[in-house]
Amino acid sequence: MEVVFRMVFQPIRRLLVANRGEILARVLRTARSLGIETVAIFSPVDRGMRALALADQAIEVSSYLDVDSVLQAVSVSGADAVHPGYGFLSERPDFAAALAAAGVRFVGPSVDSMRAMSSKADARREMAALGLPVLPGYDGEDQRPEAFLAAATRIGFPLMVKASAGGGGKGMSVVWSEGELAAAVEGAQRLSASAFGDARLILERYVQRPRHVEVQVIGDTAGGLLHLWERECSVQRRHQKVIEEAPSPAFVGRPEARAALLSDAVAAARAVGYHSAGTVEFIVDEAGQHYFLEMNTRLQVEHPVTEHITGLDLVALQLAVAEGRPLPLQQAEVPCRGWSMEARVYAEDPAQGYLPSAGPLLAFALPAPVGGRVDAALTAGEAVVPDYDPMLAKVISAGADREAARRGLLAALRGARVAGVATNLPQLCAVLDCGPFTAGELHTGLLEDPALSGAVGREAVVHDALIVGCVLEACAAAAAAPLAGRLPVAFRTNPWPEPPMRFGVAGRVARLPVRWSGQLGEIGGPRGLPSEGAAPEPADPAFPEAVAVELLERQGETLRLRVGQGPGARLLNAQVVEQGDVLHVILAGGTVPLRRLPLRDPPARASGGAGAIAPMPGRVVRLLVEEGAEVAAGDGLVVIEAMKMEQVVRTAEAGLARLLVAVGDAVRAGQPLARVERTAAG
Repeated sequence: MEVVFRMVFQPIRRLLVANRGEILARVLRTARSLGIETVAIFSPVDRGMRALALADQAIEVSSYLDVDSVLQAVSVSGADAVHPGYGFLSERPDFAAALAAAGVRFVGPSVDSMRAMSSKADARREMAALGLPVLPGYDGEDQRPEAFLAAATRIGFPLMVKASAGGGGKGMSVVWSEGELAAAVEGAQRLSASAFGDARLILERYVQRPRHVEVQVIGDTAGGLLHLWERECSVQRRHQKVIEEAPSPAFVGRPEARAALLSDAVAAARAVGYHSAGTVEFIVDEAGQHYFLEMNTRLQVEHPVTEHITGLDLVALQLAVAEGRPLPLQQAEVPCRGWSMEARVYAEDPAQGYLPSAGPLLAFALPAPVGGRVDAALTAGEAVVPDYDPMLAKVISAGADREAARRGLLAALRGARVAGVATNLPQLCAVLDCGPFTAGELHTGLLEDPALSGAVGREAVVHDALIVGCVLEACAAAAAAPLAGRLPVAFRTNPWPEPPMRFGVAGRVARLPVRWSGQLGEIGGPRGLPSEGAAPEPADPAFPEAVAVELLERQGETLRLRVGQGPGARLLNAQVVEQGDVLHVILAGGTVPLRRLPLRDPPARASGGAGAIAPMPGRVVRLLVEEGAEVAAGDGLVVIEAMKMEQVVRTAEAGLARLLVAVGDAVRAGQPLARVERTAAG
């Protein structure tokens, strides 16, 4: 007699999304398209988040990490299911268990599956027992320094120190020698205890120039389990992904190696009874051998590239599984068509050590690649807050092959227009256009190449921004003095302003003479005319010779200029957004803020010596010196944290440290953190 298994479907009526930003918007849109009522939550700093309007209702919580506050919002809203997005509570078994106890479905895996994979140490042991390849390492319960030293001696250097409960690169560092081990272990234990409430660590052999490849899996509650092919995530900074793609170029032409990778991923997920969407991550060494790294028991940031090559909506599949529905297809039916790439646009400056940037978005336009999409929640006028990850958006391309996807993504990023915060857009363009990336020769250390910081070619962008700034200021001056503005240059007694225009840009002061009449003028060159009978002053380094400029068109914030004369002339298109004394000049190569400076420097003010200034808004997490301690130039004084990043603030001069903040203090950008008083000897 044939036994027919019947699954019980329980449609989701009202879904609460326990997250913020672009993933909030992503899940809300899919849920509403399926006829599910939606609820958003928001923290106090996100009260003005416009993406909240996508939900049927929105409820304030004290924090996205406060389980009790989120559970209260679930109860008040009457939601019968919760989608956690990624980050925050998405991999917290205690949160999923609390929802189950309240009779609310968690759109994710079972509590047991999450617990099985939440510890890197436990997961390593279980995967090794299954026969999956794992890197040589140490995952023991003995967490004493001498135990780590003995294990490190056996493993050999270099090696990785990792937080067992960690993620996102926190509590992770490379140790190159025995002398570095103790400090690395101590620091990782401190960070892990603070970030994850668990100070346990593991050690693993460090693979130099590895690739990071992961496999998307999805399962249903009846035991159905599929892989949705692999993704390459090797382009990273600080162990966090920047550019991802599917499939991986590492397995092109290697069908047997690819089949082994996919098979191992499915075996890992099946071993823990996995259902919902998840990702099994691997390290691939230079010989092409893969090793189990960890499993992320949630939706990944980079899931859109898998959606493009398979044609599947992963959020819709997650919701269907949570309703008790079977997966709608078999493994042989999962397509892998074309290629897709994703770039994460961050509010940070790679040329300044990935310093995060916060503030209002004065302009925010990210064109979608042909056949692709942009996942974002922010709009122009909203603020980037320092409390959360600095990711602004994801730009996703799709093409018939890898080169088509690469070109589409590059074209879209070059057309982006963002002002108000620093971004990694120049770096993204530099990476996508570099030889190793074009050839698919990727590894996790790729961004360590200084040429890929986005700073290369920046001088040309700054040069053009200064031209735009000078033209705007010259036009404004002409409008303020209409008679002088109508006089031809030949009739003016001194067409060079005295002193020249001054802008603060890229950490320096640019001093530029400008001669302007109507729509025409010249910018730069030595100051002073031969008729004045004196030697000209030196020219600004960016403009050793005068540059001819013509204003062809101006409509609001948009300008079109012709720079140069004759056959070598070129067109320059720009958009300018003013913010007080700052002109944000948006060009094809990026955005350059120009600060208008007074014609002459103000008188020098007496000060109490050098010190430490907060480079960004954040919170003080550590003091590196004691009050009154003697410090040398370059010493770190204070550590502040913002946007999931710690920044050491150093002093430029030696002396005695006078601390102006305490651990836990919230600080604003530009706020003095410490003062350094010069000693008598200094």
